[in-house]
Amino acid sequence: MKLLTVAIPCYNSQDYMRYCIESLLPGGEDVELLIVNDGSSDGTAAIADEYEAKYPTIVKAIHQENGGHGEAVNTGIRNASGKYFKVVDSDDWVDIRAYMKVLGALRGLTERRQQTDMLISNFVYEKEGASYKKVMKYNNVLPEDVLFSWEDIRLFRKGQYLMMHSITYRTGLLRDCGLQLPKHTFYVDNLFVYIPLRFVQSMYYVNADFYRYFIGRDDQSVQERIMIKRIDQQIKVNKLMVEQVDLSLIHNAQLRHYMFRHLEIVTVISTILLIRSGSAENLRKKKELWKFIRNKDAKLHRHLRFGVLGGLTSLPGRAGRSISVGAYKLSQRLVGFN
Repeated sequence: MKLLTVAIPCYNSQDYMRYCIESLLPGGEDVELLIVNDGSSDGTAAIADEYEAKYPTIVKAIHQENGGHGEAVNTGIRNASGKYFKVVDSDDWVDIRAYMKVLGALRGLTERRQQTDMLISNFVYEKEGASYKKVMKYNNVLPEDVLFSWEDIRLFRKGQYLMMHSITYRTGLLRDCGLQLPKHTFYVDNLFVYIPLRFVQSMYYVNADFYRYFIGRDDQSVQERIMIKRIDQQIKVNKLMVEQVDLSLIHNAQLRHYMFRHLEIVTVISTILLIRSGSAENLRKKKELWKFIRNKDAKLHRHLRFGVLGGLTSLPGRAGRSISVGAYKLSQRLVGFN
């Protein structure tokens, strides 16, 4: 068994996937790299096959019909032989020194016959043209270099969330919890993080800036104008988060609090983007989203709607919407997200 499987979803990634793959190769024989070619029409398939031929004990090229990012991750989970599983998108990369530290932590756990359900590490927003690079760290809330549980953590600050970039799951946990991401849907990284969390009992934090999250391509799914164009997919993911996890059934207070905050920020982003679009149709979709949440869980709806963030997105009239958008823009500058 490999120590770590890294799935690299690739769709028409010929221009940047080599840099991603090369950053992961130093993991050597401890690591399995699954390059998932998701129906690309450019040179992605040939590059994947090239790396498999050159590093046959490390790299495996998997070719499939286009199913979207979620299906590429599903394929990675199905084919993984590593004890732990991470996703690195083909336009991102990892820091080699931090990579070695993460592998060392996983190797140490295995040698001590211990395991963790979730390893957490830092990630860096590699935003093109930005003079300051925002680093998402967790050292103020998580114990370092020891196994711990939800009872051992302090409350996460607003703006401080676990993302796909910061998480390495135990492969068996992902399979046992039945995680299945929807096909042809963007923004499923929220589901990848959120759905398995209620099964996580043990965690391990490595305070290293491991994942480098590139933001800068014009066609990138996280660009605001692209997100507004694909708002129905953001709403779909938001609804699935509400449907698939009943927060009232989570007995651990720390875990329940974190998962509520995660759902809250996703719902706020959905709402703000619908407001930002300025169209009457999207304002109707905003009302429908909140109605959906109320019908699914009236108590959850109250907590979301009348919390600080929910309240800011629910101010009435054009003036209220302007205030909501202003608060959103301020948060972008202060927190540094895209």
